Amino acid sequence: MTSIQPINLTVAPLQYWWPRQQLTQFYADLAEGPAETVVLGEVTCSRRNEFSLSDWLALGRDLQACGKAVRLATMPLLMSEAELRTLRRSVEQDEFEIEAGDAAALQVWSRLPQAQRMPMVLGQHLNIYSASALQEHLQEPGISAWVPPLELSLDAIAHINPPGPEHSVPTEVFGFGRMPLAFSARCFTARHHRLNKDQCEFRCRDDADGLLLRTGEGKPFLALNGIATQSASVQCLIAHGPDLRRAGVTRLRLSPCSQGFAEVLRQFEAVLNHGACANAALEQLHSLPLPGALVHGFAQRQPGMQELVHA
Repeated sequence: MTSIQPINLTVAPLQYWWPRQQLTQFYADLAEGPAETVVLGEVTCSRRNEFSLSDWLALGRDLQACGKAVRLATMPLLMSEAELRTLRRSVEQDEFEIEAGDAAALQVWSRLPQAQRMPMVLGQHLNIYSASALQEHLQEPGISAWVPPLELSLDAIAHINPPGPEHSVPTEVFGFGRMPLAFSARCFTARHHRLNKDQCEFRCRDDADGLLLRTGEGKPFLALNGIATQSASVQCLIAHGPDLRRAGVTRLRLSPCSQGFAEVLRQFEAVLNHGACANAALEQLHSLPLPGALVHGFAQRQPGMQELVHA
């Protein structure tokens, strides 16, 4: 039996605001799951204070004790001095790898003495769209991986960071979940409820997978998640194992959803790393109460809303 290059699974940072008990149980379940890496931290809105930075660090230690690699993510949009202070504390901690949500995290990190830097992952919102841009970032010692922008196709990713001996740094691709497409200083969830951002009543707690928007014809279009605008559909690259490997992808990133995520992890692990049938796995995924239709267009240079029906 021919062995295949494993694709390690990464659980992306939670995009939504879940109650503390639900969030704690979710990560307790992950400790026994197949994901190799878990990314922690608030990546949407600092008003979501169910978990403080100290809480995330404590959770990271628990997961690390269970054998998981832990990464601490920073926010993609900073709008206050308090958020900048949290960013500095996140980057300056000395326990876990860091994922840069924006250029500010890179700047704080690059000013630290090299001996004090934790490894840094170039996050998906850094707008790295060329080999030269990637190589410029890699001039700083300590970069450990690159997460390409969501809309890049797999062949474009392979061109930017070619597989083989010249492979610069591991590539981690967003392989499952509602895609965060844009961020704004305005909170769209608060606006939807006719509230001010600073008096939002924390309405996003009511939307465990974001607030669905439909077109005039009633078709799912986008999802609102605080300051983030997401796809209504769910990116799913479970049928693209050979394409991922040809592109040099060694890590696949799965973004949490409120229902069925443990089964999603199991199906991705079975297909990508144990040779299970992709079509059978897709049937199982379609049967789950996922928040949207499964799509895979961006990976193929197609519109992102192109649905995934079969492998």
